[in-house]
Amino acid sequence: MLSHIIKFSLKNKLIILLFTTFIIAFGLYSLSQISIGAVPDVTNNQVQVITTSRNLSTQDMEQFITYPVELEMANLPSVQEIRSVSKFGLSVVTIVFDDAIGTYLPRQLIAEKIKSASEKIPDGFGAPEMGPITTGLGEIYQYILDVKPEYKEQYTAEDLRTIQDWIVKRQLSGIPGVVEVNTWGGFLKQYEVALNTDKLNAMNIAAQEVFDALEMNNSVAGGGYIEKVNQAYFIRGDGLVSTLEDIRNIVLENRNGLPIYIKDVAKVGFGNATRFGAITGNGEGEKVLGQVMMLKGANSKQVIEAVKERVASISKTLPKGVYINAFLDRSELIAKTTFTVTENLILGCLIVVFVVVLLLGNWRSGLVVASVIPLCLLFAIALMYIFGVDANLMSLGAIDFGIIIDGAVIIVEFIAFQITKKQVEISSISKNEVQAFKDKITLNSASKMMNSAIFGQLIILIVFIPILSLSGIEGKMFKPMALTFSFALIGAMIFCFTYVPVVATLFLKPTKSYKNNISVRLMNWLNKIYAPTIHWALQSKKLVLGLASLLLAFSIYLFTSMGGEFVPTLDEGDFVIQPVLKTGTSLSKTVEITTNIEKILIEQFPEVKQVVTRIGAAEVPTDPMSMEESDVIITLKPKKEWVSATTKDELANKFKDALTIIPGMEVEFTQPIEMRFNELITGVRADIAIKIFGEDLGVLSKKGSEIKSLIENVEGAADVIVEKVDGLPQMSVIYNRAKIARYGLNIHNLNNMLSMGFAGKTVGSVFEGEKRFDLVLRLDKANRQDIDNIKNLYVDLPQGGKIPMSELATITYQKGAAKISRDDTKRRIVVGINVRNRDLESVVKDIQTLIDENLKLPVGYTIAYGGQFENLQTAKSRLLIAVPIALILIFVLLFFAFNSIKEALLIFSAIPLAAVGGILLLWLRDMPFSISAGVGFIALFGIAVLNGIVLIEHFKELRNNGYNDMETLIKQGTKDRLRAVLLTATAAALGFLPMAISTNAGAEVQRPLATVVIGGLFTATILTLIVLPVLYSYFSFNDKGKKLSPNKASSFTILVLIGLFSINSYGQNNEKNLKDLIAIAIENNAELNASRLKVEQSDVLVNSAFNFDKTHIYYSYDQNNVAGNNEPIGVFGMQQNILFPSVYFAQKKLNKANYNLESTSYAIKEKALKRQVTSNYYQYLHAVEKEQIYKKLDSLYQNFSNLAQRRFELGETNYLEKITAKSIQRQVNINLLKATEDVSIAFNKLMSMLQLEDRVSVVKISHLKASLEILSLNESPEIAYYSNSIIRLQSKRSLQKQKLLPDISLEYFQGSNSGINTNLYGYQLGLKIPILFVGKSSKIKASKIAEHIAIEEFQNYEIKLKTKYGALLSQLNKHQKALDYYEEEGADLSDEILKTANGSFKNGEIDFYQYILSLENAYDIQLDHLENLNTYNQTVIAINYLTF
Repeated sequence: MLSHIIKFSLKNKLIILLFTTFIIAFGLYSLSQISIGAVPDVTNNQVQVITTSRNLSTQDMEQFITYPVELEMANLPSVQEIRSVSKFGLSVVTIVFDDAIGTYLPRQLIAEKIKSASEKIPDGFGAPEMGPITTGLGEIYQYILDVKPEYKEQYTAEDLRTIQDWIVKRQLSGIPGVVEVNTWGGFLKQYEVALNTDKLNAMNIAAQEVFDALEMNNSVAGGGYIEKVNQAYFIRGDGLVSTLEDIRNIVLENRNGLPIYIKDVAKVGFGNATRFGAITGNGEGEKVLGQVMMLKGANSKQVIEAVKERVASISKTLPKGVYINAFLDRSELIAKTTFTVTENLILGCLIVVFVVVLLLGNWRSGLVVASVIPLCLLFAIALMYIFGVDANLMSLGAIDFGIIIDGAVIIVEFIAFQITKKQVEISSISKNEVQAFKDKITLNSASKMMNSAIFGQLIILIVFIPILSLSGIEGKMFKPMALTFSFALIGAMIFCFTYVPVVATLFLKPTKSYKNNISVRLMNWLNKIYAPTIHWALQSKKLVLGLASLLLAFSIYLFTSMGGEFVPTLDEGDFVIQPVLKTGTSLSKTVEITTNIEKILIEQFPEVKQVVTRIGAAEVPTDPMSMEESDVIITLKPKKEWVSATTKDELANKFKDALTIIPGMEVEFTQPIEMRFNELITGVRADIAIKIFGEDLGVLSKKGSEIKSLIENVEGAADVIVEKVDGLPQMSVIYNRAKIARYGLNIHNLNNMLSMGFAGKTVGSVFEGEKRFDLVLRLDKANRQDIDNIKNLYVDLPQGGKIPMSELATITYQKGAAKISRDDTKRRIVVGINVRNRDLESVVKDIQTLIDENLKLPVGYTIAYGGQFENLQTAKSRLLIAVPIALILIFVLLFFAFNSIKEALLIFSAIPLAAVGGILLLWLRDMPFSISAGVGFIALFGIAVLNGIVLIEHFKELRNNGYNDMETLIKQGTKDRLRAVLLTATAAALGFLPMAISTNAGAEVQRPLATVVIGGLFTATILTLIVLPVLYSYFSFNDKGKKLSPNKASSFTILVLIGLFSINSYGQNNEKNLKDLIAIAIENNAELNASRLKVEQSDVLVNSAFNFDKTHIYYSYDQNNVAGNNEPIGVFGMQQNILFPSVYFAQKKLNKANYNLESTSYAIKEKALKRQVTSNYYQYLHAVEKEQIYKKLDSLYQNFSNLAQRRFELGETNYLEKITAKSIQRQVNINLLKATEDVSIAFNKLMSMLQLEDRVSVVKISHLKASLEILSLNESPEIAYYSNSIIRLQSKRSLQKQKLLPDISLEYFQGSNSGINTNLYGYQLGLKIPILFVGKSSKIKASKIAEHIAIEEFQNYEIKLKTKYGALLSQLNKHQKALDYYEEEGADLSDEILKTANGSFKNGEIDFYQYILSLENAYDIQLDHLENLNTYNQTVIAINYLTF
């Protein structure tokens, strides 16, 4: 088929060139339209449910809001996990769904559940709302509203907030792809009515009256219209307040004709809403921030461009002196990573072209091959656009043109060789015929090499299939890479059939080979080096293979000690510092500290461009932070302008040192996107999250602090921060219900009064043109300063009069919960760790060791490890599936290509040899294993086998051509294919070189992948050229071997590909034989497992014999104990009592005897289980066989009954024959039903022995006869059990005897006093002799009697066992005779009866009754044999597993 495509292409060159032009045009169009980003969006499919209730405490938020929402969401389909954060006034519940159900279905499901959740939340406690449809890459553009220096005094933070809300935000909100414009910081303007409690009390006016008056005097209404003089006059009652004066003049009541106004009891002015967040910038104090959030799945490049255009137009409408200062623009990172990708692709392309031209030695051939590179890239981009794959660092960053053009190199090289070879013929024909002749050469050459080219590319393509099976974060990260690479390879294959032959035939010309040609000289030089090397290798085969094995073993050792990380951290070019302040720090204090941080960074570090700090929560709190929490976002200048440091880690350490002057603060370093990804995906911002789960927040906080102190000195653990969960300062108001009842009040009204007085209560709105501001009633600021203001808050009584709050409640300072985080409804605290200058996995291992050894948790409390480490573990488990699948696919393809397992294994040997180089180069470059490196290994394995295919195929070709001497064949073969091997490997390896050495933004992610491929190809090439020929010489086959059949191989490969993409699952024969069933039963039987654990327990206790008494250390002072100077001495001493040494060894001997006894007990139980399984297995086979016989009988009698019915209807027989046939048929059918039930019973009995949750299929063997095993009674576990019992009792008696020996007492002491200059010392050695040993003597006698009892029982059991064995053998002989009869005569007799009866009945020689009698006799013989066989089998089983 492929030859026909090539033939069509050469005949229709114009069509092919037009097709190529179309690909170029569509590729360029796709390039202009494709979504371009920095990195793939790896955020999981999640929806946030946000509830704000500004006046509720943390515990109340959890109890009244978070819990009902979680409960409703837990029953939704396809939910992976539910996380929540409850803080003062804020609840954020994150629901993570499977990616397969899309973006909008989860939101639809949640919208329905929010309705039912809202019904469970009390009125006034807030309404749950869904967060914006965005992701971790959604924060594409952040800016602050700044004021030029000369206008600083004209605008307050309140003015800037108003400009942001009513000018900037409104205009940015209409941009396609923008889902939310979030506002942060500043002061939200309000019209405030501040009550003066003294005046209210003096005038005896209730606060509720003020509220009602404001509400009743701020409204608008319509009265329809009136027709007058042919016109309709619409009636509008405008009672809206529009100025402060309007509010002041609202009447509260009229007393004696005198009105009392609002201004008489309250101060009316402008105020601000209670703030839970703020923004500071560049050390200049408070700012206002705008955060543009992109719709999930939108084109980030287009959206950012649209935002920038709108910002430019908005800037013209802003008040004088105000401007939009963008400090975080995602397009800058996109531009940096795009530059990295572009640079790597261009450099890779140039290097590959250079290598191809250099090694081919023909610049025309090199240019033809080089022209395929941009075509493949444009083809890949076109398919990316069609299939919705974003262009970013991962999707385009791993394209290696050296691999992609491999097929084109093979074809073009051979075409050029053939054209040059036939240059004499070409020069001898006319010009008009030259093109046709070249077409013919091209067709033959391309057709011949096409299969090899395609097969190599298909192997690489099929290796990427397992990568497409990855899921989760690593799937989202590496699937685009695999897809793009596959698209480029598919394009290369298409161009190999079409474009390459056409261009080759048009542009290639015969060339003369010159000895001075650089390519020729280079190959000659390489051959001079290689020829003696391969000669030495063939003479030193064992040494070569030994060295290769050692290298492989060394690389495996390196790999195990290498450490690991999830994915190398992308350098975003910016920093985020997260200061950790004391829980409950006020917003104003946090603003002061962050402003100080900004000043230090800007003044001391010229690398810093801007510093903006986000404090607390935004208007849409997708990132819930408390007022003491903040993100200090630092944008840096280009690295070439840095002077304080050369790396980001070094700069971070200097930042940290500079900030140590601020007391009571810890800092944590991260990056904007990294922080957001970590938080959205795992619920925490750190690289490693140690999660402690439990109920009590105090215990969680204590354990978190213990962990911090344990691990803060671990190397690489840079920022260790404990999540603040408690210690939030509160003014607690606890009501006295008795007093409230006495005064006729209720708690609801008291809470309303408290809320309105201090937080404020919205009465209505005041409009300023299109702008709308809340009208809020609250206490005057002077009355909202201290706990005394709460105590002195007067409450209106129903009977009139007022009473202070302190009379109705106990008002105190308390500490409360600051934050309650839950994972899957369980409370937890997080100890966050960021890793710097070390790999992630080794840091976690050190931390786990410290925690396991030193931390004890209360019952019900558990520890889990999350963050990037959790992602690494998940990805590793998936790679453990993907890598073996890739290897299996490669091997299967090689086997079907060569039709030989040996040759496939020879080529497959290149894979471990390739892994050696990948591991070594990672180690040399001090890189840990990461998922990027893992994907690099998968790609490497596919590339590594190509050179092996080239060599082995050429060896086979030479053998077929008459090379009989193996050494000559190998030397010639390697010489012929040296250029091809080096060309393929060098082009592929050097194509990745720019990625491996790049230092631009984003290169961190690509570097491990490129390092693995380059290192792997280097060693794979060297070892393939040396080790593979040596291996081949060992496996020199006598048969000539079949040549690789490329057509079949390619066809089969295509079928495999189609099958892999189309088949979702496959079945596997899972039938179990007796051996399998016994193994399953032994593994799963709970009683046997308990016995096995007892054996392990006894084994552990063997060494418990050496158990010494506690050492006695003492100090004594006795005035009677005096030194030579007549002064008392203080004595320090140490005493140790030990048993006589032989006692310990006797105890050990007893423990060893106990272990042997438990071991034999386990063996007895295992034997009994095997006997039961074997017996049930053969009983099941017997039931199945019996059912088969009855099925035959039932079928036979059913036919016979139908025949008798038919004969009766035709009058050929009588009624008796008909009913007799029917009766016998029914009897047989009943027997069949019984047999079927017996099968089911036998099967269930067998399954009960396996103790499996899932049922298994049992192999049905044709030979049902069990085999008798040679039995030695002396080796049975029962005999061993009795023998071990006797030994145990002997050991016990020996121990009792040893205890009669004296115990030993050792003591050493030394004393001194102030009057002597030396220590007085002494020692004591004592023996404890058992003088009163009557009790021990009795025990010894008793143990001797017990020993005799055990011996007698053992002899009795032995006699019984031998008797039973003899009886069973006699029974077996009896059953064997019955079986012999059937095997020698019965089977043949039964068959003969059936055969004769059937023939005689058909011929009318016997009647109906004789026929039935014959059938019954024949089948009775079979059934009797089956019963005898079953009895025989059960007897054999009883002998094989003999016990009593």
